[in-house]
Amino acid sequence: MKTKLIIAAAMAALVSAAPAVAQEYTKGTVKEIKADQEKVTVIHEELKNLDMPAMTMVFNVADAAMLDDMTEGATIEFVADRVRGKLTITDVK
Repeated sequence: MKTKLIIAAAMAALVSAAPAVAQEYTKGTVKEIKADQEKVTVIHEELKNLDMPAMTMVFNVADAAMLDDMTEGATIEFVADRVRGKLTITDVK
């Protein structure tokens, strides 16, 4: 019983000590916003985490409220990932 408790404590310590994965922000310019479709077109720099070169593309947004803070022509920094198979902006600053 004591051995199981020690193993459980050691595993919990390892999990809590695991480093957090830093999100990498990419710079882009908002080209078009389609709020009714929860999509935004962005002219962006290279998306390293997705292995994509700089280009213009349409993204879904993880939260429609993100679009409230965007305006066409604005420069943004964002995180994009594949969510349920679709390229999606998951964070904006």
